[in-house]
Amino acid sequence: MPSTDSAVAATANRFDPSHGLQAVLWDMDGTIVDTEPYWIRAEKDLVHGYGCEWTHEDAMRLVGNALPVSAAMIRDAIVAGGGPSLEIRHIVDTLSHEVMSSVRRAIPWRPGARELLEQLAAAGVPCALVTMSEGPLAGLVVDALPPGTMRFKVTGDMVQRGKPHPEPYLQGLERMGDIVPGLEARRVVAIEDSVPGVASAAASGSVTIAVPHFIELPPPENWTEWETLAGRTADDLDALVRSLPASGGTTA
Repeated sequence: MPSTDSAVAATANRFDPSHGLQAVLWDMDGTIVDTEPYWIRAEKDLVHGYGCEWTHEDAMRLVGNALPVSAAMIRDAIVAGGGPSLEIRHIVDTLSHEVMSSVRRAIPWRPGARELLEQLAAAGVPCALVTMSEGPLAGLVVDALPPGTMRFKVTGDMVQRGKPHPEPYLQGLERMGDIVPGLEARRVVAIEDSVPGVASAAASGSVTIAVPHFIELPPPENWTEWETLAGRTADDLDALVRSLPASGGTTA
């Protein structure tokens, strides 16, 4: 299937041109696809391969982080267990290779994610990916979606500072501004599942929705929490955008 990371013919956005939803930025791991078990298994295999300990709690501390940050934590765990000090790049490549192999066998879609993406495409609302996974893995997921679903990708290897820093989402907003005239961050929804991801998205000024998966999030501050995307619609996103003040807001 050809890559969708390019300009495509677009349906006109059916929402209010002055106040409605303009675009949606999506996290990938844990939000669109349930790849966290793949990452956890890859981490465990790597660390255990050096005879060192890697617990479920260790894995949970990595969820949503930039890959170099996670790799440094894995390196430290291996060193603490008496193993070698591996290069960060080697750890990132090893983990990514294992997760990509798993994704090629089966893509575990999160409930409601593909359905919501389809509704947004039908409503003429452009979507893009903002993920800390690197380009090759993100490409596998994007290419499994209908052509044009994602207008572009912002991946972990494209930013200097990963989540929780706002740079990934700020880059997403900047690139989306080339597609949507008069783009306003307060009319762009970002969908996330992790603490670092929510912090990154909210700091960018986007209307942030947290859909917790593997880890519990703190009570909502400058974001909205939904239990699931199952049953959620493009109209729900538009209603959220129109219900919040310019600075964003929270709902239960």
